[in-house]
Amino acid sequence: MTDTLPPVADLLDLSGRTALVTGAGGGIGAGIARRLAAAGAAVALHYNASRAAAERLAEEIGAAGGRAAAFAADIADPAACPALLGAVAERLGEPDILVNNAGVQPVEAFEAIAPDSLRAMMDANLGGPFALVQAFAARLAEAGDRPGAVVNIASIEGLQPAPGHSHYAASKAALIMFTRAAAMELGPRGIRVNAVSPGLIHRDGIEEGWPEGVARWRAAAPLGRLGRPEDIGDAVLFLASDAARWITGANLVVDGGVGTRPTW
Repeated sequence: MTDTLPPVADLLDLSGRTALVTGAGGGIGAGIARRLAAAGAAVALHYNASRAAAERLAEEIGAAGGRAAAFAADIADPAACPALLGAVAERLGEPDILVNNAGVQPVEAFEAIAPDSLRAMMDANLGGPFALVQAFAARLAEAGDRPGAVVNIASIEGLQPAPGHSHYAASKAALIMFTRAAAMELGPRGIRVNAVSPGLIHRDGIEEGWPEGVARWRAAAPLGRLGRPEDIGDAVLFLASDAARWITGANLVVDGGVGTRPTW
C-alpha cells in the first residue's frame, strides 16, 4: 500500500468541501449543519416548510465565518432531487457530502394506519433519500467519478420498534438496508454510504411534554442523559471525513448506550 495517510490533525477538516443537509431547519439537522460548518464545509441547508429557521441558521453560520445557504425542496418528489443538487452546486459548489436527515415521525396505532399514511411515510423517509443518493451519485459520475460521502439518518427504531411507530420503524429499517445496498454498489466508484441511528435527542419542551418518557430514558441509558443534536452532528462529521475513509455500509448507533439494556 502506497497511499499517503492524512495527518491526524487534518482528519476532520472539511475545508473545500460542500455538504447538503436535508431537514436542516432545526433539531438534529441544525446540529449536523453547525458541526460540518465548523469543520470547514460549505453547508447547503435544505428545508421544506421551515424556511425562517433555515435562513436564520444560514445567517448564524455566516456570522461565525462559515458559508451556508438555505434551499427549498419537497424531496418526497423524486423530480425535485436533481434540481436541488443543481441549485446547491450553482451557489455553493458541487456537493460531495450528502446527509439525508429529513423525515417524518407521526404516532399512529398500527390498526389505524391508512394506506396513504404508509405511502407518505415511505416516500419521505425512504423515497427521498433513495432519489437524492441516485442524483448525487450521477452528478459525481459526471464530474469524473469524484469521491463522495453519504450519511443517512436512520433511528434506533429501525432496530427496535416502539408502540405507535410501526410504519416509522419499518421505514428506518428499510433506510438502514438501503444504506448497505448503496454502499455495496457505489463503493467501487469511491462513494461511501453510511447511516447514523440516533436515540432520544433533546428538543425544546420535551421534558414538559413527555416527562415520563424522558425519565424512563434517563433511567435506562447508561450515560444517563438525552442526546444533543451536536452528538449526532459529530457522528456525521466522523463518517463524512477522512477519519472514516475505510468505512462504508455501517450503521453507527448513537444512543447513550440504551440499546445495551435487555428487553425481556
